[in-house]
Amino acid sequence: MNSPRYASAGLLVEHARKRVMLDGGPGAVPRMPLDAWMVTDERAELMPAIRRLSRALGVEAGVGSFSGKGLTIEPHRVVHTSHPTYGYLIRARGWKVVWAPEFWEFPRWARGADLMFAEAAGWSRPIRFAGGVGGHQCLLDVAREARMHKVRRLVFAHIGRPTIRAIDTGEQPPFGEFGVDGATYVLPGFPHNQVRNGAVPERNRTRLHPPD
Repeated sequence: MNSPRYASAGLLVEHARKRVMLDGGPGAVPRMPLDAWMVTDERAELMPAIRRLSRALGVEAGVGSFSGKGLTIEPHRVVHTSHPTYGYLIRARGWKVVWAPEFWEFPRWARGADLMFAEAAGWSRPIRFAGGVGGHQCLLDVAREARMHKVRRLVFAHIGRPTIRAIDTGEQPPFGEFGVDGATYVLPGFPHNQVRNGAVPERNRTRLHPPD
């Protein structure tokens, strides 16, 4: 998932001393230790590099699932291209987080997500692959459908050239925000309906951020 301006789209999930990498690639590589490295598309252009990088860290990159100490990460199919591709549903301490950086149709299983990392390759028009085998849903449609599916917070993680041009002219999404390289998202240690103002102890946090 290359971008002409941003690092490879990737997310490092940290929870209760467990560390799981999602996608990434050159320029977006986690440090050791790492418990798993999972990808959304095993035929993606970055896969040869991702496999080399993951093996150097002692894990094998691929589509898979993870469970441990209150954290579950499960793959779910998305409509994107002619071969199987996936997004990931992350659950920890009552929170629902979705990692789906590429899709042609908005994934219904993302409904009600507290936080969703989503597609933004195109701005106002979808990008269709040759032969009509899928493509990228545009940002404006993703924003509309995310709001319709009651996503609480939307972060655009896979930002392509049409969207970069829109950013450069001052455009802003009608719903959601642009991901920032190096940003960290901290989920408190309790379900959102029990969250209270104030600091959350480090041991009760789930951190989601680009590779360190």
